[in-house]
Amino acid sequence: MTNKSYGIIGITATIIFLVTYVIMSSMRPEYSMFTKAISELGSIDAPNRWIWNSFGYIMSGLFIAIYAFGLYKNIVIEKSSKLPLYGMFLSGVFMAISGIFPGDFDNKQSTTMLLHTIGSFGSYIFFLIGAFTYPRLMDKTDYWKRIKKPTLIFTYLTIIFGAWAFVFPNMPALGQRIVFFFYFLWIFYTAIKLLNYNEL
Repeated sequence: MTNKSYGIIGITATIIFLVTYVIMSSMRPEYSMFTKAISELGSIDAPNRWIWNSFGYIMSGLFIAIYAFGLYKNIVIEKSSKLPLYGMFLSGVFMAISGIFPGDFDNKQSTTMLLHTIGSFGSYIFFLIGAFTYPRLMDKTDYWKRIKKPTLIFTYLTIIFGAWAFVFPNMPALGQRIVFFFYFLWIFYTAIKLLNYNEL
């Protein structure tokens, strides 16, 4: 596939997640963005849970995993560490896993909740691995070097807002949404840059 194709895939992953979230959350008037986790849209007792899990997590995650190959292929110019590739690829795969196994928020010791949690935390941990190892590769080309600073800012902001629940315990879920925002902004921003690379 071309850089343009991979860029479109990365952008599409972000759009699918956002559109699915807006539609699914708006269909549940009792669902609060301040107190309800995003995963509760697809919990085992949620209405239309497989719509959220299929599109919000599984499809978005698989698109991110595919996008990871295109981003790495474009940035790397010599034999280099594959940690950035593995990090972003596995971030997408684990996101898909969190959709395959819906969370059981009434029984947090259940197997499906355990696997869902592994998928959720695994996705973020592998994102951090990818996001913190890409800058070294970006430094090797003039085009991607300019993109390094914004991506690092997005990454650090996911960490900062990850502590939101400890600072604002009355609305813990808002912090999760901000983390997701910067996670997908990282994907969207690099995908736009990859898409535009064809115009050079």
